[in-house]
Amino acid sequence: MQGYVKIKVSSTNLDHLNSFLNNIKDIAEKTGVEMKGPIPLPVKRLTFSVRKSPDGQGTETFERWEMRIHKRVLYLKADARIIKAIAKLPIPEDIQIEMKFV
Repeated sequence: MQGYVKIKVSSTNLDHLNSFLNNIKDIAEKTGVEMKGPIPLPVKRLTFSVRKSPDGQGTETFERWEMRIHKRVLYLKADARIIKAIAKLPIPEDIQIEMKFV
């Protein structure tokens, strides 16, 4: 894949992730740039077990919390117009983006 930009997007909020990817798709369609993806990657699940009781007395009950990290990968044909347009997009706080030239 020569001349592509690999965009890896991850977030804990799936709705924000999908809306951000739809914005990128719209930009790619308007500019006519070749796009492959978004390709879903496996969801990373982080589980935490926390004891409910603050002291050592009482029953040993635990709360279980889970955080899911959703990831997607896009490949876009390297073009200065689309990179500038993506850089101008408002990025929500819970989204992480990694861009590489492949």
